[in-house]
Amino acid sequence: MQPRNMSMSGVVDLAAVKAAGEAKQKAEQSRAEAARTGQAPKAGRLVVDVDEAGFQQEILQRSTEVPVVIDFWAEWCEPCKQLGPLLERLAAEYAGKFVLAKIDVDSNQALFQQFGVQGIPAVFAVVAGQPIPLFQGAAPEAQIRQVLDQLVQAAEQQFGIVGAPVDPAEQGGEEPVEAPVPAGPYDALLEAATQALDSGDLGGAIQAYKNVLSDDPANPEAKLGLAQAELLHRVQDLDPQAVRKEAAEGPADVQAQIRAADLDLVGGHVEDAFGRLVDVVKRTAGDDREAARVRLLELFEVIGSDDPRVVSARTALARVLF
Repeated sequence: MQPRNMSMSGVVDLAAVKAAGEAKQKAEQSRAEAARTGQAPKAGRLVVDVDEAGFQQEILQRSTEVPVVIDFWAEWCEPCKQLGPLLERLAAEYAGKFVLAKIDVDSNQALFQQFGVQGIPAVFAVVAGQPIPLFQGAAPEAQIRQVLDQLVQAAEQQFGIVGAPVDPAEQGGEEPVEAPVPAGPYDALLEAATQALDSGDLGGAIQAYKNVLSDDPANPEAKLGLAQAELLHRVQDLDPQAVRKEAAEGPADVQAQIRAADLDLVGGHVEDAFGRLVDVVKRTAGDDREAARVRLLELFEVIGSDDPRVVSARTALARVLF
């Protein structure tokens, strides 16, 4: 049996996560203050040409506010000439739910190699700084729309990213929507939740984090704390030896693999936990696949989106899903 006061020490750097959360909250407060004083956030363009010099600002920084879809193309590529205009039209139609960054591979070989592109046209996405391969080749419009819908949904559900203001010149002169005033702060509630988590009061910690998220669903510290507390709550009564034996003897038992992945993560075996669930997603379908996918996303929350192990596993997951 696992002790009640299990620690996530060594798996998650809580101090780093708290600092990141505070930085994000300050940025949101700055944007809200600008909106209140009549200085609305600067609207961005829907389609941008990006080179290596503009990669940090146009892709990485913008991806914290809106999903960035990257179109790798070249002038000599005939399929690129079919796909490019379609993506530009869809960027206008989606009206700020994503932005399109076009990268000429002939002029930007470093970016071409950085993303591991095998051929063009190739389409990737970056969400919250994380690269996600989408598809390669001039795919049918219906398929592209499905991929974009999934991308937009994942960005909102996993990161609270819902798009950005659009340049009125690209939207018939409409004014950009002002950013909403963020809720909070919740320092006292978060401190109480952290103390409850450290003392082993998992039920109290879970409720405290949920109280914050009920008013501020995108609060990064509360999201991560809730994911930790729920993970510890799930494994506190498990017999590790029995769970691992069950998973080894029943590779097709999805729930057994999910329980084993939980124990892997609590034990600090992060890559093992992620790899186990990616494999389950790859070889299953329907409800079983969805259960494994959802648990994997929950484990991503425990580690934190900036961790390179999460970035790698998220890319692996995207490959088996798309």
